Amino acid sequence: MANSPGILDKERIIAGPGFNRWLVPPAALAIHLCIGMAYGFSVFWLPLSKALAGPGLAACTKGAGFWGGIMAGLAEFTTTSCNWNISTLGWMYTLFFVFLGSSAAIWGGWLERSGPRKAGVVSAVCWCGGMLLSALGVHLHQYWMMILGSGVIGGIGLGLGYISPVSTLIKWFPDRRGMATGMAIMGFGGGAMIGSPLANDLMKYFATPTDVGVMQTFVVMALVYFVFMMAGAFGYRVPETGWKPAGWTPPPAQLSNTMITQKHVHVSKVWGIPQFWLIWMVLCMNVSAGIGVIGMASPMLQEVFGGSLIGIPAKFGELDKDQLKAIATVAAGFTALLSLFNIGGRFFWASLSDKLGRKGTYIVFFVLGGLMYFSVPGSAAAGSIVLFVGAFCVILSMYGGGFATVPAYLADIFGTQMVGAIHGRLLTAWATAGVLGPVVVNYMREYQLGLGIPREQVYNQTMYILVGMLIVGLICNLLVRPLDNKWFMTDAELAAEKKLAHERAAASEVGTSSGGSDAVPAFVVPLAWLAVGLPLAWGVYRTLLSVAKFFA
Repeated sequence: MANSPGILDKERIIAGPGFNRWLVPPAALAIHLCIGMAYGFSVFWLPLSKALAGPGLAACTKGAGFWGGIMAGLAEFTTTSCNWNISTLGWMYTLFFVFLGSSAAIWGGWLERSGPRKAGVVSAVCWCGGMLLSALGVHLHQYWMMILGSGVIGGIGLGLGYISPVSTLIKWFPDRRGMATGMAIMGFGGGAMIGSPLANDLMKYFATPTDVGVMQTFVVMALVYFVFMMAGAFGYRVPETGWKPAGWTPPPAQLSNTMITQKHVHVSKVWGIPQFWLIWMVLCMNVSAGIGVIGMASPMLQEVFGGSLIGIPAKFGELDKDQLKAIATVAAGFTALLSLFNIGGRFFWASLSDKLGRKGTYIVFFVLGGLMYFSVPGSAAAGSIVLFVGAFCVILSMYGGGFATVPAYLADIFGTQMVGAIHGRLLTAWATAGVLGPVVVNYMREYQLGLGIPREQVYNQTMYILVGMLIVGLICNLLVRPLDNKWFMTDAELAAEKKLAHERAAASEVGTSSGGSDAVPAFVVPLAWLAVGLPLAWGVYRTLLSVAKFFA
């Protein structure tokens, strides 16, 4: 018994006959809905910038010049005598996605061999433990603790949690790869939809005249998230080698889509495969175009339409303080509307890709997206708020859809054996896009303002640049071809990898057993979906309240 597998080992989570595969997506959602709060961390910046209360406790000095700014920023890491600047706090957001991409790339191979349960538990410990360390940092007013806690340790948890279900879901749903990954990655987009209003409510509850309530909020959210993430991790199961859904027969290799391989590539080879870099560029261009817009959605709407958002024929610069507050409320509703399309697009487009094919779906993204961006300056010039908003809603749906579709794209081209690890390496494209997209949008805006161009026109050139980026993505996507046989593992290499991954080769079909040790009562599946569906429905409800302000 000394060599029996531990509770976290992959051998312990291989499902036997009778297991219901529809229990796996809610397990993935439980983790993704928690780590998706990374998108909503900006809700803490303003309160944290006022964390120290009392006479003379102003914001830390920013410093003059480049080196002065660097030294002042470093001083904020350990100071207890002044309040942090919002720009300094924003570095935590940047670190989230830098460490998400790097940790997914570094430990993706380990995940494939150790299994999703162990990765999910490590993710929960890192993400929630990082929030607890950040809470201590808020209490002691030590920014370096927040950077280490949420930025670094939490970022590692993000990366492992994000890719933990990818390979497993694709193997459980060989007939619906896009839909399966779309469900999980939809959860990551929905995390902020739940977490942001929850954090606001908690901060209001814990706030006192001398405390902004962030520390207590971090602690409560970390504990709640830990329960959900551990439940998700222990809900993961992996299928036996050769398992397939009842009644589904894989199409013969010679008749199947040539873009869907029946073979498998080892993760160690992908850096040298041209198709990997083409798909890397496909994701990078799609995300760059969308992520730049997300960060500037609110000011863009306000500057382009100005007073017309509240029925006043005046430009942005002509509005008084109360009018500016009114259009900011409308713009917040616009941002909430975009988040709904971002979430919905993840499931819609990924599911549609099962019909259109992954390459065809990305062609739609780039062609339709390019047309939408190209139409924006005309919509703005015509004063058509409906066309302007409609274009960005479609764009954001395809931004989310790109994230959700790419794991299935990778499985089609590189096989399913190590798709989670390959997906982890591809996420470096996300980290790149997280810098490239905002830089293009923000710096082009500043450049245009410097030329004296009116605020309502400063985004026109930016839209055309984003069209160019989508054209680059379209060309890369069109160049993707099936892999040459030299890149695939031989039968002997595949067998060795399966052994390292602790796979059990015993094919079975769902429903073929009248009841094994893994059969569950019928009511368990709807309960599992209810556990993740209710928080998501609450988040959608709170978001719709914000959207209502836009339509009002």
